[in-house]
Amino acid sequence: MQSYQEMSREELLQEKKHLEAAYKKYANSGLKLDMSRGKPSAEQLDLSMGMMDVLGGGADLNCEDGTDCRNYGVLDGIWEAKVLLGDMIECHPDNIIIYGNSSLNIMYDTVSRSMTHGVMGNTPWCKLDKVKFLCPVPGYDRHFTITEYFGIEMIQVPMLPTGPDMDIVEDLVSKDEAIKGIWCVPKYSNPQGITYSDETVRRFARLKPAAKDFRIYWDNAYGVHHLYDIDQDNLVEILAECKRAGNPDLAYKFCSTSKISFPGSGVAAIAASANNLVEIREQMRVATIGHDKVNQLRHVRFFKDIYGMTEHMRKHAEILRPKFEMIINTFERELDGCGIGTWIAPKGGYFIAFEALEGCAKAIVARAKNAGVTMTPAGAPYPYGKDPKDATIRIAPTYPTLDDLKIATDIFVICVKLVSIDKIVRERA
Repeated sequence: MQSYQEMSREELLQEKKHLEAAYKKYANSGLKLDMSRGKPSAEQLDLSMGMMDVLGGGADLNCEDGTDCRNYGVLDGIWEAKVLLGDMIECHPDNIIIYGNSSLNIMYDTVSRSMTHGVMGNTPWCKLDKVKFLCPVPGYDRHFTITEYFGIEMIQVPMLPTGPDMDIVEDLVSKDEAIKGIWCVPKYSNPQGITYSDETVRRFARLKPAAKDFRIYWDNAYGVHHLYDIDQDNLVEILAECKRAGNPDLAYKFCSTSKISFPGSGVAAIAASANNLVEIREQMRVATIGHDKVNQLRHVRFFKDIYGMTEHMRKHAEILRPKFEMIINTFERELDGCGIGTWIAPKGGYFIAFEALEGCAKAIVARAKNAGVTMTPAGAPYPYGKDPKDATIRIAPTYPTLDDLKIATDIFVICVKLVSIDKIVRERA
């Protein structure tokens, strides 16, 4: 396909005329299509409905050790759930605390605890003049919302095909003791679908922070969310690597089953060193007597083990793979060679990131909205919702049906072309 940059003004305006006609048809058809959040579809949620039956009225609700899951107790989660989630995130059950349903809530609590009580004897962040966090971009908007809520200064670190730019990370962390953490989605990252390279993980584990209370916030949200059986990304396990590097306390690892079973009704956990877990349990004893053990048992009885979870995730992949492939195929057919955008074909996760021409993302999203397609706000994958280049657009393919997604993708492509033509023509004027 001919590059738009190589087309004459007359050719571009003729192309725009055809595109406007197609866009008008969609805009007048009353569509209401939602690609704004990474939610599982109803078809995906149906996969876990059997979980509703595993603990029937006559079910034995005792754990293997005899604990009655209906009652109080077991502060940090039942052993069976620790084994299941430990296998899911490649951590020993002894290094895991099971919480409620939300890993985001655990991350919020972890930052909040650091603000009010400090980290392992260090000064509480609220008593410091300045607290900073590193934020790989584009990244997960809800991570940034947490640090913004607490008034923590966020410093952008560009993402490379191998993960965050570690030259920048190492330099900043080693020189500034006000930097207390870094947000990471290390596997099938949100929104680009990048998995950190072995070297990147090992460099993380060998960081030499100026701040003794610096921690890596390792959100392994998509660790088992592959799109393919064989062609999968692999990630070096961060806690073992930190221990091997002599930095056992350096990382917190977060996970949940929110996009495995039911969002809002799953099981979430944190994994960390023994020293870190001692401090976390101290806060938990004040906040709760224990989280929902019945739900933990329900998940264990449904999945049985990691092999059952793996088979379950294959069913998810069968639903999601056609959606991701349809979008990538459409981009390759309609946009490849036009010189107006780039994208990455992920092997897993929940998103596709589209990089438009600089200054075009907000206009593309607004155009799509006017035609009936709701997308994540432009700028969302950046701290404070401000994309310096106004170029990144996060696409969430999971929730719509495949038929609706095809229409939404066609509209998106038209909007990309229209906004890009306007930019090119305007710059030539």
